[in-house]
Amino acid sequence: MAIKLGVDLGGTKTEIVALDPGGEVLLRRRVPTGQGYQAIIETIARLVREAEAELGETGTVGVGIPGSINPRTGLVRNGNTQALNGQALDKDLGALLSREVRVMNDANCLAMSEAADGAGAGYPVVFAAILGTGCGGGWVVDGRPLDGLNRVAGEWGHTPLPWMRPEEFPGRACWCGRNGCLETFLCGPAIAEDTDGPGHRDAGKVEARALAGDPAAQAGLARHADRLARALALIVNIVDPDVIVLGGGVSNYAHLYRDVPDLMAPWIFGDSKKVNLVRAKHGDSSGVFGAARLWDKG
Repeated sequence: MAIKLGVDLGGTKTEIVALDPGGEVLLRRRVPTGQGYQAIIETIARLVREAEAELGETGTVGVGIPGSINPRTGLVRNGNTQALNGQALDKDLGALLSREVRVMNDANCLAMSEAADGAGAGYPVVFAAILGTGCGGGWVVDGRPLDGLNRVAGEWGHTPLPWMRPEEFPGRACWCGRNGCLETFLCGPAIAEDTDGPGHRDAGKVEARALAGDPAAQAGLARHADRLARALALIVNIVDPDVIVLGGGVSNYAHLYRDVPDLMAPWIFGDSKKVNLVRAKHGDSSGVFGAARLWDKG
């Protein structure tokens, strides 16, 4: 039996999954993400070794990261886990594990997972958005990830918020060096800061207060839904995907699926406003399943 190991490297947690050839889960666990590059790669290597020892099998390894590998230099760039930037992650992990390791953007991994057997299964064109510690997007077309010439296809989180309102302009400063990126409006910490002010990063508390009737928290979530609607309407106007799948911790907010499609309608060009907006079937761990599938296409 050849097992498939997938690792999802997040800002706060690193998760590993082991799948059998049929896609059944053999093992899953999460640990805190290491601090600093060396700690990160050693944590990933330890998780792989421990999983293989427990299962008695050596497997293929795929890793989803919040960034991508530059096809020219072979180094990670655009990672909001900034310790990765400028590092040859796939080569360094490969050296630690004595095998080739495949690395892909985590939003593309989310899209692959959901297109294969999740909420996007059966749809030709799938756009998946991660709304978690950061914010990103990924595409799958006819079952294959769409990377693009520069491997930046789907870097939706670092495009500007469309149709900015006067009170939103020019937007918050982003770690990437620009202002007004979608990540600064749509990720979990952005919701907390927008609602409660600088230094607040726990969006889960905002949702809990909103559900309990707190007007300030409800207003914060309403602003977020409006901004998400504008951001996704732009995606519809450019590519018009068959389905939009939301992943990451913020994707668990039930009101998004009720409110956002209607909020998108005024911004979608044309007389047809149909939008299939769905939650990731595999939840906020969907990306780890996609990482495990990075070797499926040979």
